[in-house]
Amino acid sequence: MAGSAVIAQSPGTADWPSIERETLEHFQAVLRMDTSDPPGNERAAAEYLKQVLEREGIPTQTFVLEPNRLNLVARLKGSGAKRPLLLMGHTDTVNVDPAKWTFPPFSATRDGGYVYGRGTVDDKDNVTAALMTLLMLKRSGVALDRDVIFLAEAGEEGTTRVGIQFMVQQHFAEIEAEYCLAEGGSVPRTGGRVRYASVQTAEKIPHGIQLTATGTAAHGSVPLQTNSILKLTQAVVAVSTWKPPIQLNDTTRTYFTRMAAISSPADAARYRAVIGSDLNAAQAAVDYFAKNDPRLASTVRASISPNIIQGGYRINVIPSEAKASLDVRLISGQDPEAFLNEVRTVVNDPAIRAEWIPRDVRPATPSARLDSEVFKVLESAFARVYDATVLPTMSTGATDMSYLRAKGMQCYGVGPAFDEEDGPKGYGAHSDQERILESELHRFVRFHYEVVRDLAERKK
Repeated sequence: MAGSAVIAQSPGTADWPSIERETLEHFQAVLRMDTSDPPGNERAAAEYLKQVLEREGIPTQTFVLEPNRLNLVARLKGSGAKRPLLLMGHTDTVNVDPAKWTFPPFSATRDGGYVYGRGTVDDKDNVTAALMTLLMLKRSGVALDRDVIFLAEAGEEGTTRVGIQFMVQQHFAEIEAEYCLAEGGSVPRTGGRVRYASVQTAEKIPHGIQLTATGTAAHGSVPLQTNSILKLTQAVVAVSTWKPPIQLNDTTRTYFTRMAAISSPADAARYRAVIGSDLNAAQAAVDYFAKNDPRLASTVRASISPNIIQGGYRINVIPSEAKASLDVRLISGQDPEAFLNEVRTVVNDPAIRAEWIPRDVRPATPSARLDSEVFKVLESAFARVYDATVLPTMSTGATDMSYLRAKGMQCYGVGPAFDEEDGPKGYGAHSDQERILESELHRFVRFHYEVVRDLAERKK
Protein backbone atom coordinates (compact mmCIF):
# COMPACT_ATOMS: atom_id res chain seq x y z
CA MET A 1 0.00 0.00 0.00
CA ALA A 2 1.00 3.58 -0.59
CA GLY A 3 2.73 5.45 2.19
CA SER A 4 1.05 8.24 4.06
CA ALA A 5 1.20 11.50 2.13
CA VAL A 6 1.70 14.49 4.38
CA ILE A 7 -1.27 16.81 3.91
CA ALA A 8 -1.03 20.41 5.00
CA GLN A 9 -4.17 22.17 6.21
CA SER A 10 -4.18 24.46 3.22
CA PRO A 11 -5.24 22.62 0.04
CA GLY A 12 -2.86 24.80 -1.94
CA THR A 13 0.14 23.22 -0.23
CA ALA A 14 -1.10 19.63 -0.16
CA ASP A 15 0.97 16.99 -1.96
CA TRP A 16 -1.74 16.24 -4.49
CA PRO A 17 0.36 14.02 -6.79
CA SER A 18 1.00 11.67 -3.85
CA ILE A 19 -2.64 11.86 -2.82
CA GLU A 20 -3.73 10.97 -6.33
CA ARG A 21 -1.43 7.94 -6.47
CA GLU A 22 -2.83 6.70 -3.18
CA THR A 23 -6.40 7.43 -4.26
CA LEU A 24 -5.98 5.32 -7.38
CA GLU A 25 -4.42 2.48 -5.37
CA HIS A 26 -7.35 2.30 -2.96
CA PHE A 27 -9.90 2.81 -5.73
CA GLN A 28 -8.53 -0.04 -7.83
CA ALA A 29 -8.26 -2.28 -4.77
CA VAL A 30 -11.97 -2.01 -3.90
CA LEU A 31 -13.02 -2.19 -7.56
CA ARG A 32 -11.25 -5.54 -7.88
CA MET A 33 -13.43 -7.03 -5.14
CA ASP A 34 -16.58 -8.67 -6.50
CA THR A 35 -19.26 -7.24 -4.24
CA SER A 36 -22.17 -7.92 -6.59
CA ASP A 37 -25.59 -7.77 -4.98
CA PRO A 38 -27.04 -10.35 -5.29
CA PRO A 39 -25.60 -12.33 -3.64
CA GLY A 40 -23.85 -9.57 -1.72
CA ASN A 41 -20.43 -10.14 -0.20
CA GLU A 42 -19.12 -6.83 1.07
CA ARG A 43 -16.79 -8.38 3.65
CA ALA A 44 -13.58 -8.06 1.63
CA ALA A 45 -14.19 -4.39 0.86
CA ALA A 46 -15.13 -3.54 4.45
CA GLU A 47 -12.09 -5.36 5.82
CA TYR A 48 -9.81 -3.58 3.37
CA LEU A 49 -11.17 -0.19 4.42
CA LYS A 50 -10.87 -1.18 8.07
CA GLN A 51 -7.20 -2.10 7.61
CA VAL A 52 -6.38 1.16 5.83
CA LEU A 53 -8.16 3.32 8.41
CA GLU A 54 -6.86 1.57 11.51
CA ARG A 55 -3.30 1.70 10.18
CA GLU A 56 -3.69 5.48 10.36
CA GLY A 57 -5.03 5.35 13.91
CA ILE A 58 -8.68 5.92 12.92
CA PRO A 59 -10.94 3.65 15.01
CA THR A 60 -13.55 1.54 13.22
CA GLN A 61 -16.45 -0.75 14.04
CA THR A 62 -18.24 -3.35 11.94
CA PHE A 63 -21.92 -4.25 12.18
CA VAL A 64 -23.33 -7.41 10.64
CA LEU A 65 -26.88 -8.69 10.27
CA GLU A 66 -25.99 -11.54 7.90
CA PRO A 67 -22.63 -13.25 7.32
CA ASN A 68 -20.35 -11.40 4.87
CA ARG A 69 -22.68 -8.38 4.70
CA LEU A 70 -20.46 -6.02 6.69
CA ASN A 71 -21.20 -2.37 7.46
CA LEU A 72 -18.14 -0.38 8.49
CA VAL A 73 -18.24 2.76 10.65
CA ALA A 74 -15.18 4.95 11.24
CA ARG A 75 -15.11 8.15 13.28
CA LEU A 76 -12.79 11.12 13.64
CA LYS A 77 -13.61 12.88 16.90
CA GLY A 78 -14.24 16.60 17.04
CA SER A 79 -14.74 18.99 19.93
CA GLY A 80 -18.49 18.49 19.96
CA ALA A 81 -19.15 22.17 19.35
CA LYS A 82 -21.24 21.08 16.36
CA ARG A 83 -23.20 17.93 15.65
CA PRO A 84 -21.49 15.22 13.53
CA LEU A 85 -21.18 15.02 9.75
CA LEU A 86 -21.80 11.61 8.13
CA LEU A 87 -20.09 10.50 4.91
CA MET A 88 -21.82 7.49 3.34
CA GLY A 89 -20.99 5.19 0.43
CA HIS A 90 -22.13 1.68 -0.42
CA THR A 91 -19.63 -1.07 -1.15
CA ASP A 92 -22.01 -3.39 -3.02
CA THR A 93 -22.68 -3.13 -6.75
CA VAL A 94 -25.26 -4.43 -9.18
CA ASN A 95 -24.30 -7.74 -10.77
CA VAL A 96 -22.72 -8.21 -14.19
CA ASP A 97 -22.69 -10.30 -17.34
CA PRO A 98 -18.90 -10.63 -17.83
CA ALA A 99 -19.29 -11.68 -21.47
CA LYS A 100 -20.55 -8.20 -22.36
CA TRP A 101 -17.55 -6.34 -20.95
CA THR A 102 -14.56 -5.29 -23.06
CA PHE A 103 -12.43 -5.23 -19.92
CA PRO A 104 -13.17 -7.71 -17.11
CA PRO A 105 -15.71 -6.03 -14.80
CA PHE A 106 -13.60 -6.46 -11.67
CA SER A 107 -10.21 -5.73 -13.21
CA ALA A 108 -10.15 -1.95 -12.59
CA THR A 109 -8.41 -1.62 -15.94
CA ARG A 110 -6.83 1.75 -16.76
CA ASP A 111 -7.15 2.69 -20.40
CA GLY A 112 -7.11 6.01 -22.22
CA GLY A 113 -7.41 8.07 -19.06
CA TYR A 114 -10.33 6.04 -17.72
CA VAL A 115 -10.72 3.37 -15.07
CA TYR A 116 -13.16 0.64 -16.11
CA GLY A 117 -15.06 -1.61 -13.74
CA ARG A 118 -18.31 -2.31 -11.96
CA GLY A 119 -18.75 0.28 -9.24
CA THR A 120 -16.55 3.00 -10.73
CA VAL A 121 -19.44 5.49 -10.57
CA ASP A 122 -21.86 3.52 -8.36
CA ASP A 123 -20.62 3.80 -5.70
CA LYS A 124 -16.96 3.04 -5.06
CA ASP A 125 -16.09 6.56 -6.16
CA ASN A 126 -17.93 7.94 -3.12
CA VAL A 127 -16.46 5.20 -0.93
CA THR A 128 -12.95 6.15 -2.01
CA ALA A 129 -13.58 9.88 -1.64
CA ALA A 130 -14.83 9.38 1.93
CA LEU A 131 -11.85 7.15 2.74
CA MET A 132 -9.34 9.67 1.41
CA THR A 133 -11.10 12.52 3.20
CA LEU A 134 -10.74 10.80 6.57
CA LEU A 135 -7.11 9.96 5.87
CA MET A 136 -6.29 13.53 4.88
CA LEU A 137 -8.09 15.04 7.86
CA LYS A 138 -6.28 12.69 10.23
CA ARG A 139 -2.84 13.28 8.73
CA SER A 140 -3.25 17.05 8.63
CA GLY A 141 -4.01 17.18 12.36
CA VAL A 142 -6.67 19.79 11.69
CA ALA A 143 -8.82 20.51 14.77
CA LEU A 144 -12.47 19.61 14.23
CA ASP A 145 -15.58 21.19 15.68
CA ARG A 146 -17.67 18.17 14.77
CA ASP A 147 -17.16 14.42 14.52
CA VAL A 148 -16.71 13.15 10.97
CA ILE A 149 -18.23 9.69 10.53
CA PHE A 150 -17.74 7.36 7.57
CA LEU A 151 -20.34 4.65 6.91
CA ALA A 152 -19.36 2.12 4.24
CA GLU A 153 -22.66 0.31 3.98
CA ALA A 154 -23.80 -3.00 2.55
CA GLY A 155 -26.92 -3.81 0.58
CA GLU A 156 -27.84 -0.56 -1.13
CA GLU A 157 -28.51 -2.29 -4.43
CA GLY A 158 -31.75 -3.93 -3.32
CA THR A 159 -30.95 -5.48 0.08
CA THR A 160 -31.28 -2.49 2.38
CA ARG A 161 -32.41 -4.64 5.33
CA VAL A 162 -28.75 -5.72 5.82
CA GLY A 163 -27.41 -2.22 5.35
CA ILE A 164 -29.02 1.12 5.99
CA GLN A 165 -32.22 -0.28 7.53
CA PHE A 166 -30.17 -2.41 9.93
CA MET A 167 -27.98 0.54 10.85
CA VAL A 168 -30.87 2.95 11.34
CA GLN A 169 -33.03 0.52 13.28
CA GLN A 170 -30.39 -1.06 15.49
CA HIS A 171 -27.26 1.12 15.49
CA PHE A 172 -28.41 4.63 14.73
CA ALA A 173 -26.40 6.11 17.59
CA GLU A 174 -23.21 5.13 15.73
CA ILE A 175 -24.13 7.13 12.61
CA GLU A 176 -26.40 9.87 13.96
CA ALA A 177 -25.42 13.22 12.50
CA GLU A 178 -26.72 16.66 11.62
CA TYR A 179 -25.75 16.34 7.95
CA CYS A 180 -24.93 13.57 5.50
CA LEU A 181 -23.06 13.54 2.20
CA ALA A 182 -23.64 10.52 -0.03
CA GLU A 183 -24.28 9.54 -3.65
CA GLY A 184 -26.94 11.00 -5.92
CA GLY A 185 -25.34 14.12 -7.38
CA SER A 186 -23.07 14.67 -10.36
CA VAL A 187 -21.28 17.22 -12.52
CA PRO A 188 -22.44 16.78 -16.13
CA ARG A 189 -19.97 17.68 -18.88
CA THR A 190 -20.66 18.14 -22.59
CA GLY A 191 -17.74 18.15 -24.98
CA GLY A 192 -15.43 18.07 -21.98
CA ARG A 193 -16.89 21.26 -20.49
CA VAL A 194 -18.76 21.32 -17.19
CA ARG A 195 -22.39 22.43 -17.59
CA TYR A 196 -23.41 22.61 -13.94
CA ALA A 197 -23.20 20.67 -10.67
CA SER A 198 -26.19 18.79 -9.31
CA VAL A 199 -26.78 18.13 -5.62
CA GLN A 200 -29.48 15.59 -4.78
CA THR A 201 -31.75 17.11 -2.15
CA ALA A 202 -34.88 15.02 -2.73
CA GLU A 203 -35.91 11.73 -4.30
CA LYS A 204 -38.98 9.96 -5.55
CA ILE A 205 -40.38 7.01 -3.65
CA PRO A 206 -40.53 3.59 -5.37
CA HIS A 207 -43.66 1.47 -5.29
CA GLY A 208 -44.95 -1.45 -7.33
CA ILE A 209 -48.44 -2.01 -8.73
CA GLN A 210 -49.64 -5.22 -10.30
CA LEU A 211 -52.49 -5.27 -12.79
CA THR A 212 -54.25 -8.64 -13.03
CA ALA A 213 -56.67 -9.14 -15.89
CA THR A 214 -59.14 -12.03 -15.88
CA GLY A 215 -61.16 -13.44 -18.74
CA THR A 216 -62.53 -16.64 -20.20
CA ALA A 217 -60.13 -19.42 -21.16
CA ALA A 218 -60.92 -20.78 -24.62
CA HIS A 219 -59.55 -22.10 -27.89
CA GLY A 220 -57.32 -19.61 -29.68
CA SER A 221 -59.03 -20.20 -33.01
CA VAL A 222 -61.97 -18.09 -31.84
CA PRO A 223 -60.81 -14.62 -30.69
CA LEU A 224 -62.67 -13.24 -27.69
CA GLN A 225 -63.13 -9.66 -26.54
CA THR A 226 -62.73 -10.99 -22.99
CA ASN A 227 -59.20 -12.24 -23.75
CA SER A 228 -57.21 -11.41 -20.58
CA ILE A 229 -54.14 -10.37 -22.57
CA LEU A 230 -56.22 -7.99 -24.67
CA LYS A 231 -57.78 -6.52 -21.52
CA LEU A 232 -54.38 -6.20 -19.88
CA THR A 233 -52.87 -4.54 -22.94
CA GLN A 234 -55.60 -1.92 -22.99
CA ALA A 235 -55.07 -1.23 -19.30
CA VAL A 236 -51.30 -0.92 -19.69
CA VAL A 237 -51.73 1.56 -22.53
CA ALA A 238 -54.20 3.57 -20.44
CA VAL A 239 -51.96 3.93 -17.38
CA SER A 240 -48.81 4.45 -19.46
CA THR A 241 -50.29 7.36 -21.39
CA TRP A 242 -52.02 8.89 -18.36
CA LYS A 243 -50.58 12.24 -17.27
CA PRO A 244 -50.77 12.64 -13.49
CA PRO A 245 -50.85 16.23 -12.22
CA ILE A 246 -47.61 18.22 -12.14
CA GLN A 247 -46.30 18.51 -8.56
CA LEU A 248 -43.39 20.78 -7.63
CA ASN A 249 -41.40 21.19 -4.42
CA ASP A 250 -38.58 23.50 -3.27
CA THR A 251 -35.98 21.34 -5.01
CA THR A 252 -37.65 21.18 -8.41
CA ARG A 253 -38.73 24.84 -8.40
CA THR A 254 -35.17 25.92 -7.66
CA TYR A 255 -33.78 23.48 -10.24
CA PHE A 256 -35.90 24.85 -13.08
CA THR A 257 -35.32 28.45 -12.00
CA ARG A 258 -31.53 28.02 -12.04
CA MET A 259 -31.55 25.96 -15.26
CA ALA A 260 -33.45 28.75 -16.99
CA ALA A 261 -30.69 31.19 -16.02
CA ILE A 262 -27.94 29.15 -17.71
CA SER A 263 -29.79 27.79 -20.77
CA SER A 264 -30.56 28.84 -24.32
CA PRO A 265 -33.66 31.04 -24.80
CA ALA A 266 -35.81 28.15 -26.08
CA ASP A 267 -34.87 25.81 -23.24
CA ALA A 268 -35.13 28.60 -20.66
CA ALA A 269 -38.69 29.32 -21.79
CA ARG A 270 -39.64 25.69 -21.20
CA TYR A 271 -38.03 25.62 -17.77
CA ARG A 272 -39.88 28.78 -16.77
CA ALA A 273 -43.14 27.38 -18.16
CA VAL A 274 -42.93 24.34 -15.88
CA ILE A 275 -42.91 26.54 -12.77
CA GLY A 276 -45.26 29.18 -14.19
CA SER A 277 -48.97 29.72 -13.60
CA ASP A 278 -50.09 28.76 -17.12
CA LEU A 279 -51.02 25.08 -16.73
CA ASN A 280 -51.31 24.52 -20.49
CA ALA A 281 -47.82 25.91 -21.07
CA ALA A 282 -46.47 23.81 -18.21
CA GLN A 283 -48.02 20.67 -19.67
CA ALA A 284 -46.64 21.46 -23.11
CA ALA A 285 -43.16 21.83 -21.63
CA VAL A 286 -43.44 18.53 -19.75
CA ASP A 287 -44.68 16.82 -22.93
CA TYR A 288 -41.56 18.12 -24.67
CA PHE A 289 -39.37 16.75 -21.88
CA ALA A 290 -41.12 13.37 -22.07
CA LYS A 291 -39.86 13.02 -25.66
CA ASN A 292 -36.50 14.76 -25.39
CA ASP A 293 -35.42 14.47 -21.74
CA PRO A 294 -37.61 11.86 -20.00
CA ARG A 295 -35.75 12.25 -16.71
CA LEU A 296 -36.96 15.85 -16.37
CA ALA A 297 -40.54 14.83 -17.11
CA SER A 298 -40.31 12.25 -14.34
CA THR A 299 -39.18 14.82 -11.77
CA VAL A 300 -42.42 16.79 -11.85
CA ARG A 301 -45.04 14.06 -11.53
CA ALA A 302 -45.62 10.50 -10.43
CA SER A 303 -44.40 8.03 -13.04
CA ILE A 304 -45.51 4.59 -14.20
CA SER A 305 -43.36 2.23 -16.26
CA PRO A 306 -44.79 -1.21 -17.23
CA ASN A 307 -41.74 -3.46 -16.97
CA ILE A 308 -43.00 -7.05 -16.65
CA ILE A 309 -45.90 -8.69 -18.50
CA GLN A 310 -46.92 -12.30 -17.91
CA GLY A 311 -49.68 -14.25 -19.62
CA GLY A 312 -50.44 -17.36 -21.58
CA TYR A 313 -48.76 -20.75 -21.83
CA ARG A 314 -49.78 -22.17 -25.25
CA ILE A 315 -50.14 -20.56 -28.65
CA ASN A 316 -53.62 -22.05 -29.15
CA VAL A 317 -55.05 -21.30 -25.68
CA ILE A 318 -56.65 -18.01 -24.68
CA PRO A 319 -55.44 -17.54 -21.08
CA SER A 320 -57.87 -16.78 -18.28
CA GLU A 321 -55.35 -14.51 -16.54
CA ALA A 322 -52.58 -12.09 -17.43
CA LYS A 323 -50.47 -9.79 -15.22
CA ALA A 324 -48.41 -6.64 -15.59
CA SER A 325 -45.97 -5.26 -13.02
CA LEU A 326 -45.65 -1.49 -12.97
CA ASP A 327 -42.65 0.41 -11.61
CA VAL A 328 -44.24 3.39 -9.85
CA ARG A 329 -42.30 6.38 -8.50
CA LEU A 330 -44.30 8.81 -6.39
CA ILE A 331 -43.43 12.35 -5.41
CA SER A 332 -42.43 12.29 -1.74
CA GLY A 333 -45.47 13.12 0.38
CA GLN A 334 -47.93 11.87 -2.21
CA ASP A 335 -50.69 9.63 -0.79
CA PRO A 336 -50.05 6.09 -2.12
CA GLU A 337 -53.60 4.85 -1.55
CA ALA A 338 -55.11 7.84 -3.30
CA PHE A 339 -52.75 7.24 -6.23
CA LEU A 340 -53.72 3.55 -6.43
CA ASN A 341 -57.38 4.55 -6.56
CA GLU A 342 -56.57 6.97 -9.39
CA VAL A 343 -54.92 4.12 -11.30
CA ARG A 344 -58.07 2.04 -10.85
CA THR A 345 -60.13 4.92 -12.22
CA VAL A 346 -57.84 5.26 -15.23
CA VAL A 347 -58.03 1.51 -15.95
CA ASN A 348 -61.83 1.61 -15.55
CA ASP A 349 -62.37 -2.12 -16.09
CA PRO A 350 -63.98 -4.42 -13.49
CA ALA A 351 -62.12 -7.36 -15.04
CA ILE A 352 -58.78 -5.91 -13.88
CA ARG A 353 -57.45 -5.73 -10.32
CA ALA A 354 -54.88 -3.11 -9.39
CA GLU A 355 -52.98 -3.77 -6.15
CA TRP A 356 -49.65 -3.10 -4.50
CA ILE A 357 -46.89 -5.66 -4.81
CA PRO A 358 -43.90 -6.01 -2.45
CA ARG A 359 -40.71 -4.12 -3.23
CA ASP A 360 -37.98 -2.22 -1.41
CA VAL A 361 -39.97 0.92 -0.60
CA ARG A 362 -38.09 3.83 0.94
CA PRO A 363 -39.74 6.18 3.45
CA ALA A 364 -41.28 9.39 2.13
CA THR A 365 -39.33 12.39 3.37
CA PRO A 366 -39.19 16.16 2.73
CA SER A 367 -36.52 17.82 0.62
CA ALA A 368 -33.25 18.78 2.25
CA ARG A 369 -32.99 22.45 3.07
CA LEU A 370 -31.45 24.75 0.49
CA ASP A 371 -30.57 27.44 3.04
CA SER A 372 -28.43 25.13 5.21
CA GLU A 373 -24.76 25.51 6.04
CA VAL A 374 -23.97 22.44 3.94
CA PHE A 375 -25.67 23.68 0.80
CA LYS A 376 -23.84 27.01 1.04
CA VAL A 377 -20.49 25.23 1.46
CA LEU A 378 -21.30 22.97 -1.51
CA GLU A 379 -22.12 25.97 -3.68
CA SER A 380 -18.83 27.62 -2.75
CA ALA A 381 -16.77 24.47 -3.35
CA PHE A 382 -18.40 23.70 -6.70
CA ALA A 383 -17.72 27.26 -7.85
CA ARG A 384 -14.10 27.01 -6.69
CA VAL A 385 -13.23 23.49 -7.89
CA TYR A 386 -15.52 23.13 -10.93
CA ASP A 387 -16.46 26.75 -11.79
CA ALA A 388 -20.04 25.45 -11.80
CA THR A 389 -23.49 26.66 -10.82
CA VAL A 390 -25.23 24.31 -8.35
CA LEU A 391 -28.66 22.91 -9.13
CA PRO A 392 -30.60 21.03 -6.43
CA THR A 393 -32.13 17.92 -7.97
CA MET A 394 -34.75 15.32 -7.14
CA SER A 395 -33.63 11.82 -8.04
CA THR A 396 -36.12 9.75 -9.97
CA GLY A 397 -34.41 6.69 -8.50
CA ALA A 398 -33.99 5.86 -4.83
CA THR A 399 -31.03 6.20 -2.47
CA ASP A 400 -30.44 5.16 1.11
CA MET A 401 -30.46 8.78 2.22
CA SER A 402 -34.25 8.52 2.50
CA TYR A 403 -33.86 6.39 5.65
CA LEU A 404 -31.65 9.06 7.18
CA ARG A 405 -33.92 11.92 6.15
CA ALA A 406 -36.76 10.07 7.87
CA LYS A 407 -34.74 10.38 11.09
CA GLY A 408 -34.39 14.14 10.63
CA MET A 409 -30.94 14.20 9.03
CA GLN A 410 -30.28 16.76 6.30
CA CYS A 411 -28.80 14.75 3.40
CA TYR A 412 -27.13 15.88 0.19
CA GLY A 413 -26.05 13.73 -2.75
CA VAL A 414 -22.83 14.55 -4.58
CA GLY A 415 -20.74 12.88 -7.23
CA PRO A 416 -17.91 13.33 -9.73
CA ALA A 417 -18.05 14.83 -13.20
CA PHE A 418 -19.08 12.62 -16.09
CA ASP A 419 -19.48 13.07 -19.84
CA GLU A 420 -23.14 13.18 -20.84
CA GLU A 421 -22.15 11.47 -24.08
CA ASP A 422 -21.12 8.40 -22.06
CA GLY A 423 -24.64 7.30 -21.15
CA PRO A 424 -25.89 6.63 -24.70
CA LYS A 425 -22.58 4.89 -25.45
CA GLY A 426 -23.11 2.45 -22.57
CA TYR A 427 -20.45 3.73 -20.17
CA GLY A 428 -22.65 4.91 -17.31
CA ALA A 429 -23.73 3.45 -13.97
CA HIS A 430 -25.14 -0.11 -14.18
CA SER A 431 -23.89 -0.36 -17.77
CA ASP A 432 -21.70 -3.06 -19.32
CA GLN A 433 -18.70 -0.73 -19.66
CA GLU A 434 -18.97 1.37 -16.48
CA ARG A 435 -16.08 3.80 -16.24
CA ILE A 436 -14.79 7.03 -14.73
CA LEU A 437 -12.19 9.53 -15.89
CA GLU A 438 -9.15 9.33 -13.61
CA SER A 439 -8.82 13.10 -13.65
CA GLU A 440 -12.42 13.51 -12.51
CA LEU A 441 -12.01 10.96 -9.73
CA HIS A 442 -9.10 13.02 -8.41
CA ARG A 443 -10.99 16.30 -8.77
CA PHE A 444 -13.92 14.78 -6.86
CA VAL A 445 -11.66 13.63 -4.02
CA ARG A 446 -10.22 17.13 -3.70
CA PHE A 447 -13.71 18.67 -3.78
CA HIS A 448 -14.99 16.17 -1.20
CA TYR A 449 -12.10 16.83 1.15
CA GLU A 450 -12.46 20.61 0.91
CA VAL A 451 -16.21 20.46 1.61
CA VAL A 452 -15.79 18.24 4.66
CA ARG A 453 -12.87 20.29 5.96
CA ASP A 454 -14.84 23.52 5.58
CA LEU A 455 -17.81 22.02 7.41
CA ALA A 456 -15.89 20.36 10.22
CA GLU A 457 -12.75 22.43 10.83
CA ARG A 458 -12.64 24.40 14.05
CA LYS A 459 -13.17 28.06 13.26
CA LYS A 460 -10.53 30.40 14.66
